[in-house]
Amino acid sequence: MAKPKKTSSGITPRSSSWLDLDKSFENFRREMDKAFSSFPSLQIPLMSKMPQSSCDVIDEGSQFRVKMDAPGVKKNEINLKVTDNSLEVSAEHKEESEEKKKNYLKKERSHVSFYRTLPLSEKVISGKVKAKLTDGVLDITLPKSKPTTLSKKRSIPVK
Repeated sequence: MAKPKKTSSGITPRSSSWLDLDKSFENFRREMDKAFSSFPSLQIPLMSKMPQSSCDVIDEGSQFRVKMDAPGVKKNEINLKVTDNSLEVSAEHKEESEEKKKNYLKKERSHVSFYRTLPLSEKVISGKVKAKLTDGVLDITLPKSKPTTLSKKRSIPVK
């Protein structure tokens, strides 16, 4: 059997063994590297992380309690969505002020927004969920459909 001819790019159209195939792919990769090396490099900016509000999730036995930081956000700007096993919290606050003085104009804007989905380890009664916003802290109580007993904590000495 005659050996297949190599093309001008060094790629063999048919190979008789895995080693030949591996060499063909390596040659192809080198040719592609050469072809694309003439293009200017593009610096793609990294996507900024979506802001998240810090929170605590507490299992109180008969209910879950979520305490979430929501500074600068008003009650009517918070959206809560509850399923039987997750909590979705989002908020958006926009503020704009303008101050005019003699030959001077000052305009400031602020924007606060966050989105958070919290999976819950047990089912909750979504119709009985309550939320309260006090001093920039959102306090959410989620009653469980089947309350669990909390195990007693035992102190373990560290040696």
